[in-house]
Amino acid sequence: MRWWKVAGLAGLAGVAATGAVLARSERKRRAYTPDEIRGRLHARVAEAADEAPATTGED
Repeated sequence: MRWWKVAGLAGLAGVAATGAVLARSERKRRAYTPDEIRGRLHARVAEAADEAPATTGED
């Protein structure tokens, strides 16, 4: 088999593998309900607010 055929088959396998990984992550992402996403976002904002240094607005 010629080298370009091997390279083409390897590229095709890479594209297929990438598509499978993206499809899996999309299924994970869509598994959350809107209420779960909202709750997680609120928790992240609260956590970030706790970690952020307090500013007084005075320079």
